[in-house]
Amino acid sequence: MPAENIIEVHRLTKSVGQGEHQLLILTGVELVVKPAQSIALIGESGSGKSTLLGILAGLDDGSEGEVLLMGHPLHRLSEEQRAALRAQHVGFVFQSFMLVPTLNALENVQLPALLRGENETLSRHQAKTQLEQLGLGDRLHHLPAQLSGGEQQRVALARAFSGRPELLFADEPTGNLDRHTGERIADLLFSLNRDHATTLILVTHDEQLAARCDRRLRLRDGRLWEET
Repeated sequence: MPAENIIEVHRLTKSVGQGEHQLLILTGVELVVKPAQSIALIGESGSGKSTLLGILAGLDDGSEGEVLLMGHPLHRLSEEQRAALRAQHVGFVFQSFMLVPTLNALENVQLPALLRGENETLSRHQAKTQLEQLGLGDRLHHLPAQLSGGEQQRVALARAFSGRPELLFADEPTGNLDRHTGERIADLLFSLNRDHATTLILVTHDEQLAARCDRRLRLRDGRLWEET
């Protein structure tokens, strides 16, 4: 039975360091994310946005509290179980693209499907279709270094969405792009959210991008505040 909530966070605290040298990054965070919502995590540099994103995705652990992803309490799962959960439900888009430099665009998009053990011919066709839909049909066999920043980010977006994830995390997805290209990538993200009911959680410094989301959550002094 599908989880009613995509994410639930209860009493989440994150600190680093030891003893009197502890630095409190997150404190008492509470959050419920419903299916198909779009959410912007905003706040000043160093406020803990990327840290919170990593904890929500099960890439990092909080110091206290509980995070449920797709109904599964992450603190009770092994690293292998978390990885399997992400592979089944979650996609990622990063500011730095994170493409494999020795693989061409088609191979980069196909890679997650192959790692999941899917059929090579089918996954190759799906990757090709995904890239064509993003306007990269003539860039299938180009390496990342042969692509512009906007093209690399579109490849990264195609890869993230290759498994039709229910949840897409985006960490500063337009941060390394010029305004025009950034707006195009943002349009693609929100079209995925709208057309496929993909829940979107993005970290951004861009207030205009944040304003397009259903909800805007601001981190300040370790606490999460919802803006209206």
